Amino acid sequence: MALVDIIGDRWVEQGEDIGERYRVDIMEKYSASPGWLAKPESTEQVSAIMRAASEAGVPVTVIGGQSGTSGGAIPSDGGLALSLERMNQIVEIDTLSMMMTVEAGCILQLAQEAAEGEGAFLPVDLGARGSAMIGGVIGTNAGGNRVVRWGMMRDMVIGLEAVLADGTVVSSLTKMLKDNAGYHWKHLLVGSEGTLGIVTKAVLRLRPLPTTKQTALVAAKSFEDMITVMRRLERDLSGQLSSFELMWDDFYAAMTDAQLDQRPCPMPTGYGIYALVEAMGGSEALDTELFTGALTTLMEEGLVDDAVIAQSARERDALWAVREDLLPGIGKLKPFVSYDVSMAIADMPSFVTAARDALEKAYPGVTMLFYGHAGDGNLHATVSIGKLDETIKNGFNDAVFGAVRDVGGSISAEPGIGMDRMPWLSWTRSESELALMRSIKQAIDPAGILNPGKLLPAA
Repeated sequence: MALVDIIGDRWVEQGEDIGERYRVDIMEKYSASPGWLAKPESTEQVSAIMRAASEAGVPVTVIGGQSGTSGGAIPSDGGLALSLERMNQIVEIDTLSMMMTVEAGCILQLAQEAAEGEGAFLPVDLGARGSAMIGGVIGTNAGGNRVVRWGMMRDMVIGLEAVLADGTVVSSLTKMLKDNAGYHWKHLLVGSEGTLGIVTKAVLRLRPLPTTKQTALVAAKSFEDMITVMRRLERDLSGQLSSFELMWDDFYAAMTDAQLDQRPCPMPTGYGIYALVEAMGGSEALDTELFTGALTTLMEEGLVDDAVIAQSARERDALWAVREDLLPGIGKLKPFVSYDVSMAIADMPSFVTAARDALEKAYPGVTMLFYGHAGDGNLHATVSIGKLDETIKNGFNDAVFGAVRDVGGSISAEPGIGMDRMPWLSWTRSESELALMRSIKQAIDPAGILNPGKLLPAA
């Protein structure tokens, strides 16, 4: 391949010289031996690389921040690992249109901070914000903890520029919110895990920057009561509810106990279910009164059993740590398997019960921790029996994904299918859907060189 001629020898590595970051996934389950690593600096260079790869029949996998957990960004043996880390510029922030144009290699947190510097707000937020790249967030249609108010990444992608398998550049870096002129090809690329095209730039929708945050930890007797609390807060906070993070009691107990040497437990264990609640607005006095009043009413009605409202940024960080500072608690369970699944919100209790029953039956004494984003039906689960091999992991998968299938859910809420979940894709996608997906892949990438072996199982 003529990679050196396209981008210069400084930005090309070969064989054993390629660093581990570009060969091994974050879970250290998958590794590869790519033939080349290329780091282009422009869409034109990506296009030239893809033309060369297409002519040579070399598979190409885009490497982002490597924060994914499903093996979706592992290159093919002998293939080309394509890193867009040099394509990391914020091209424009248009505060009149409330749009940001950004290159795909830009780190999410840097994009968030740049928007905030202009008085604007990029709502998508996730724990890997400091390493996840915009292209990867688009490729997996990530959502995070503010979906209840602003939606998934798909809802923020207004325009895209991408390079197809043969090097063709398709570009629609529009700032228009309404455009019904034909097919919206951008939606094919959002969530496609790099199997249909390589996103190089994106126009993202921004919002006015909120200036207040009201944060609380609340407890309720039952899941049904807690969802009623969420719906009431969506109404009573006049649209300001931005996060509603569910935590089952066993998860809450495990996390707070493991964090005791860093911070006190904010609320006793033993309640049925907990939620971290956050509202974002623009008037400190009015928002505080509205938030406190809404929670007080819910407590008086018996829907909320207990509540702790953060009175400072430090207290807010301490409450969020229960949900986000997972390493002290989950680290004790190694080796474990983590899941990120979704379903109708009303089906969450049935899923949790079925998954617990199936896992306990197959692995008596198993540890299961459940938590997630209530607003979009996205649940996380951590499962451990203190040891792990491929047979045990497949048994975990059968139990958890079987429970997902039985409630008509999805085996992937955010991290994608990658290689890890591909054998179970047919459990939540019908054969006609899979056939349509294969047809799309064949039409756009007939030689199958874009991220092969990911997402779609062989026909």
